[in-house]
Amino acid sequence: MTPSLLPITAVYLILMNLAGFAAFGLDKRKAQKHRWRIPESTLLGLSLAGGWLGALLGMKAFHHKTRKAKFRIGVPMAAALWMGLLVLAIRAGLLF
Repeated sequence: MTPSLLPITAVYLILMNLAGFAAFGLDKRKAQKHRWRIPESTLLGLSLAGGWLGALLGMKAFHHKTRKAKFRIGVPMAAALWMGLLVLAIRAGLLF
């Protein structure tokens, strides 16, 4: 029997979602102050790396990047990708 990857996966996803949420908040604050911004590729990359929920919540909480199609489409696509990966991992017995 192989050990479960659930604890490692859970910690990773929690950290990525916190980072995604914080990045959207920080970028919004920087935008309001006309300062250096976080690149859009970094924000989307955090979503793809597993921080899609934090990114989505950050978009809603900070009203940031909600009009840009690449975020309205990209973040939900990252969510769908991760949901699919999690389903595959569960079916393969890697998480439970």
